[in-house]
Amino acid sequence: MYSQLTDEMSTPEDIAKLKLLKESESLQNAWDEWEEKRLALQETTEFLSDPDPLMRALAEEEHTTLTDTLTLTLTQTFPHLLTPPSTTTHLGALMELKSGVGGSESSLFLGELLRMYQRVANSNQWKTQIMSQNDLDGTSHGIKDAVVEIKGRGAYDALRWESGVHRVQRVPATETSGRVHTSTVAIVVLPLVEETDAKDDDLFSMDEVKIEVMRARGAGGQHVNKTESAIRLTHIPSGITVSMQDERSQHQNRRKAFQVLRSRLMDRKIMREIEEYRAVRLNLVRTADRSEKIRTYNYAQDRVTDHRIGLTLMNLSGVLEGYGLQEILDALKRNHEEEIMEDMLNAATS
Repeated sequence: MYSQLTDEMSTPEDIAKLKLLKESESLQNAWDEWEEKRLALQETTEFLSDPDPLMRALAEEEHTTLTDTLTLTLTQTFPHLLTPPSTTTHLGALMELKSGVGGSESSLFLGELLRMYQRVANSNQWKTQIMSQNDLDGTSHGIKDAVVEIKGRGAYDALRWESGVHRVQRVPATETSGRVHTSTVAIVVLPLVEETDAKDDDLFSMDEVKIEVMRARGAGGQHVNKTESAIRLTHIPSGITVSMQDERSQHQNRRKAFQVLRSRLMDRKIMREIEEYRAVRLNLVRTADRSEKIRTYNYAQDRVTDHRIGLTLMNLSGVLEGYGLQEILDALKRNHEEEIMEDMLNAATS
């Protein structure tokens, strides 16, 4: 039906109707399947008390299969199809990781989390690039902070729930008494705005940005001392500052700094919209609250717990390898869709 109409409808109004028809097609198919399975379940229920043991056994097996199918449709398929499409699905992610409580142990854990996100990005065919990284001084090989760019459709929508405080509980290698230490890493996930998308954005105007050029600090030899390659941007209305000095080229540092600035301003815009929606339903987006502990990684118990949805996986190594994290990300997405669905139902009945 959809393909037959494409050649006959050409005006903007027709195209809008056609798009709506296409979007509702999958929902109609899911509803038709639901009705078919529901009627089949009613018919099967009548045979559960059949005097013939064979018929009764077949009916019980069919009843279980149909019940599972209907439950899956109700809890996953319908919420997914009825949830309004995301306006950020095309955006990549800019992830900032900072070590917190725990000193060198926190910095070591940050490195492990960074590798975890690189693995899950690779499994989703997203491209990653370390934009900046400050290693911990000494021989512990930890990372004080890092910013990683993750490019790929759906990256921001999948990883945005990682914003928050990640807590690790384990015995450090330097601990002789076997005492468990608790360390934390704070993560902020920002929407990554590509340069091609930024040309028409309304996030800021150039007269709102103060640009300062300075000599880069730290390692780099004579080149750093002689070349003013470091860039600092200040967005005057918001007070947001971004400094970038990792690249030797002033042009490259300027490009990266503006990319980070756009991401932070886009994040503020999205968070402002979320806060406005939160006024209607306070707990709808509690997973985006960065101020609270969101997940605990317990090495002694091989346990990872996401505190927002009460999900516990007894597979810490699998989470750090990426495939376990994907399970958590999928669960967070389902939870988000279910909450939106519940909110829509409450609004419809109020």
